[in-house]
Amino acid sequence: MEKIALYMDSIGRYGDSPFLYPIYGLGGLPEAFSRLCAIHGGTYMLNTQVDEILMENGKVTGIRSGDQTAKAPLVICDPSYTMDADGQSKYVKPIGKVIRAICLMNHPIPHTNDAQSIQIILPAKQLNKKTDTYISMVSYSHLICANGFYVAIVSGTVETDTPE
Repeated sequence: MEKIALYMDSIGRYGDSPFLYPIYGLGGLPEAFSRLCAIHGGTYMLNTQVDEILMENGKVTGIRSGDQTAKAPLVICDPSYTMDADGQSKYVKPIGKVIRAICLMNHPIPHTNDAQSIQIILPAKQLNKKTDTYISMVSYSHLICANGFYVAIVSGTVETDTPE
């Protein structure tokens, strides 16, 4: 009930959709995150060489970069930062893969009332899959592409040896 109430409260608050999408594309998300991180005393490190992920008693305590260390109870990073020279990681165990297609279009997705942004979720049962497939489309109204163009992103979990 709380989630339905939040959804209903969100409709029309910042436009016709209950969902927020940053103007000028997703680049605004890390910018906003870094600003909030700084306000709340966090450290946001971009393009930093990670020489070691520091651990104590099986839990992360920070990272070491050269002769500097950054202490943290949580490290959010790309899995590639945890790989050793052999491409192995003792910290990360892959449990799935995602496949994505980015489509540049000169028209909105058909049968969506010419929506300028939309999210479509294709339920796994209808696709005979284990997981849902997601389609998100945004347009020039979000200032991420030229007027008259649309960007759609289709993503899903890889479930076969030939996900294409």
